[in-house]
Amino acid sequence: MADVVEVFRSPHVLEYPYVRSTGPIVGGYLSGLRDGKILGATGAAGRVIVPPTEYDPDTAEELSELVEVGPGGVVTTWAWVSDPREDAPLSEPFAWALVQPDGADTGILTPVAASGPDAMASGMRVTASFLPSAERQGRVQDLRCFVPEEAS
Repeated sequence: MADVVEVFRSPHVLEYPYVRSTGPIVGGYLSGLRDGKILGATGAAGRVIVPPTEYDPDTAEELSELVEVGPGGVVTTWAWVSDPREDAPLSEPFAWALVQPDGADTGILTPVAASGPDAMASGMRVTASFLPSAERQGRVQDLRCFVPEEAS
């Protein structure tokens, strides 16, 4: 009979706690969401980047100008989620979609609350749906989702 070896087990949580100031670009974007607006950053060539970045992805120049875009936009690509996980942004089935807001040159990855995969299509029009103003806190989650325009 072999000796029984007891394995020592201990719970361990790996975390990276830190605080980051948002700065004028990301902070402006989050403040815009709190106010029910989507803001993008204007790049060096006039291209509007949503969500805004602090530096132009083409030239690496620091960005400082925010402009309002949307609230409507176009789905450029999407994937259906038929069984949302517990931590998903919506509890009912939805689509993850890349939505290019009106006035923007890039897209934002966001949930779309559609009735089913047959209600989704690349090229379809959607509009932003925000949390009620009393619940907004200046977080990405303030933009709850997008909804098909015919359903809004």
